[in-house]
Amino acid sequence: MKELLLKYMDQYTSLAEAEQQAVINDIVIESFSKGANLLKQGDKANKQCFFVLEGCVRQYYLDIEGNEITANFYTEEQAILLSSPNEVDRYSRYTYTCLEDCVLVVADLDSEQEMYAKYSELAVMTRRMMEKDLRAAQNEFTAFIQSSPEERYKMVLRNRPDLIKRVPQYQFASYLGITPESLSRIKKRLHNESS
Repeated sequence: MKELLLKYMDQYTSLAEAEQQAVINDIVIESFSKGANLLKQGDKANKQCFFVLEGCVRQYYLDIEGNEITANFYTEEQAILLSSPNEVDRYSRYTYTCLEDCVLVVADLDSEQEMYAKYSELAVMTRRMMEKDLRAAQNEFTAFIQSSPEERYKMVLRNRPDLIKRVPQYQFASYLGITPESLSRIKKRLHNESS
């Protein structure tokens, strides 16, 4: 797992090898079992943040009718920020659940600040990573809301093809904003077109 972190640091920083090793030695890596909740909707938000090294985490909420609405799936090399510093005293609007056994880098906003003070290049890395993720999220959101359900499905097939095999159909359908039956019809239609 630490090799993946080294690769990631090489991509976004110019830290020397010794500094990279020191950062990795300070990082907390934890394993979470499938079904573990990182945070539940309605719980007090905390200062934790995560980086997925291995596994899949689902972000969802219950609507007023009690339906689970999937907001996102986080997989390898994606960061999960449970709250921002100004939201720590609020209650979470989402539940974050491990859909698979997961290996995550675990940090909190305070220890992150200490790491930035110790390794200024790490702050640059985080900023670059967040800028890239924000741009991607903005582009994905814009494309998503302008698309039909079928186009959304095709977009996920192009951008995150492994996701379809990793998550339950009903959760994936919720993520697309459709019913599981509609997803089945889309998949069947696309299969018939490609045959």
